[in-house]
Amino acid sequence: MKEWYDGYHFGNVDVYCPWDVINQCDLLRVSKDAPMRPHWENSSSNAIVRDILEKATEATKAEIEALISGEAVEKEIIPELAYTDLDNKNANIRQTYLWSVLYATGYLTDAARPEGGRHKLVIPNMEVRRIYETKIRTWFENQVTGNHERWERFCTAVKGGDAQAVEDLFGAFLAESISIRDTAVRKAKKENFYHGMFLGLLRAEGSWIVKSSAESGTGYSDILLMAPRERIGCVIEVKYAEKGAFDAACREAMEQIETHEYTELLRSEGMETIHKYGLACFRKSCRVTYEKE
Repeated sequence: MKEWYDGYHFGNVDVYCPWDVINQCDLLRVSKDAPMRPHWENSSSNAIVRDILEKATEATKAEIEALISGEAVEKEIIPELAYTDLDNKNANIRQTYLWSVLYATGYLTDAARPEGGRHKLVIPNMEVRRIYETKIRTWFENQVTGNHERWERFCTAVKGGDAQAVEDLFGAFLAESISIRDTAVRKAKKENFYHGMFLGLLRAEGSWIVKSSAESGTGYSDILLMAPRERIGCVIEVKYAEKGAFDAACREAMEQIETHEYTELLRSEGMETIHKYGLACFRKSCRVTYEKE
């Protein structure tokens, strides 16, 4: 309960989100083993936050990455700003508005007592962190897929086994999106972050069958893709390249595909051409290795 719903600070008082606690207790009355669920994020629209972040500068994106990684950012908060300030020509006013809205709506909270109008801000709990990692990432993905010509080139490259184009185009996507920083966050969590980015781009292609963490061979592959009309299948294994060790991460990914026979499901589904990709990511860079089966 504390990890998911606590974390808000008002003066010297530590506060749980009451809506979350009430709804989770209601679930626990039915089953004592009920998993933690997001309640607050579904209680209102996130449109205003989406509007703000779609106008985010590169500096703001970098600060969001720091927040997702568990760090704090220090900002001035001005409660009396109006919504029209979002389009103010003064960049400083726009950015102050952004942080003020995230703070006022519960997406950020104080990590320490404010001093001189400056607030040390952090993401309050796991539920809100999930919003940053999923919804906000999706908004950036939508911006990327909005460039239809480039997104089509990416899909064509994946289906055609053009590893260099996949690397270049996914790298361009990473450069425009948010990433996860090289902090104490668990490696598996970092891999899941990039896994979700790549998966989101593929799932936008409606004619493909795309599976995540699907059982195949003797394990669970990160991403399996089938283009039934062309009888083309792809298996993509995603690794986080600790400290930028791309070659080692790519080798690990390809070895895992082979060791666990991840292509078995694709063959059983009648895929005649199979592409195997090892994808290594570190911050806003990636490396792709490739083999054809």
